[in-house]
Amino acid sequence: MDYQLSAKTALVTGSTQGIGYAIAALLKQEGATVYINGRTAAKVDAAIAKLNAEVSAGQALPAVADLADDASLASLLEAVPSVDILVNNTGIFEPKAFFDIPDDDWRRFFEVNVLSGVRLSRHYLRGMLDRNWGRVVFISSESALNIPEEMIHYGMTKTAQLAVSRGLAELTKNTKVTVNAILPGPTRSEGVDEFVNQMARQQKITPAEMETKFFHEARPTSLIQRFATVNEVAQMVAYVASPLSSATNGAALRVDGGAVKTIA
Repeated sequence: MDYQLSAKTALVTGSTQGIGYAIAALLKQEGATVYINGRTAAKVDAAIAKLNAEVSAGQALPAVADLADDASLASLLEAVPSVDILVNNTGIFEPKAFFDIPDDDWRRFFEVNVLSGVRLSRHYLRGMLDRNWGRVVFISSESALNIPEEMIHYGMTKTAQLAVSRGLAELTKNTKVTVNAILPGPTRSEGVDEFVNQMARQQKITPAEMETKFFHEARPTSLIQRFATVNEVAQMVAYVASPLSSATNGAALRVDGGAVKTIA
């Protein structure tokens, strides 16, 4: 499918692996110039080398920055002053019992998962509005709606992203700029693989058995009863980032495998 992205520039945060990498790869495949973001030059350079080996179209450029650090973020904004597409994908997660979550963890999760997207959107959205075209995409989660009891602090940040996304969409009225949120369900990324393998070892079962158990016990509402692939999520993001999605604005779009039962 031609997403009409060959003349577009995109910044995908947290794009050295996982969902972010898959999004960057698909945007590059569609001909976009994609800035790859990670906290270290080594990780960014490795991701770009891998992208260039896998995808011949488009262009991948480095955007090294720790988005929770003010000085590092300022350097990124100076190096990449303008983009057509901003994908706020940077995020952290950690299963932890509510009574064991200290205040510093709540602050850290909000800083990384929410404020990184706020700061980048504050910078890039203005230029999009001035040029009368742009796409801002927040990678939220089905955990924004189904708050997981095993990581309430994470769910809180994903709900906050929905509020920010919808609020920013209000600023785009009568323009060709859109702001949307994507809600992946449980997705097989490197971090999730590590989590599943760790839990499998602890319970002395295979990773496949652990995946079945996870969906039976933790996500019984999932209709697909499996982890989504990062590419399945990336396809939705590429569409929302493209000119083809011009009538989709202020939306929270699910790639959750049916885990959320509500229809609104």
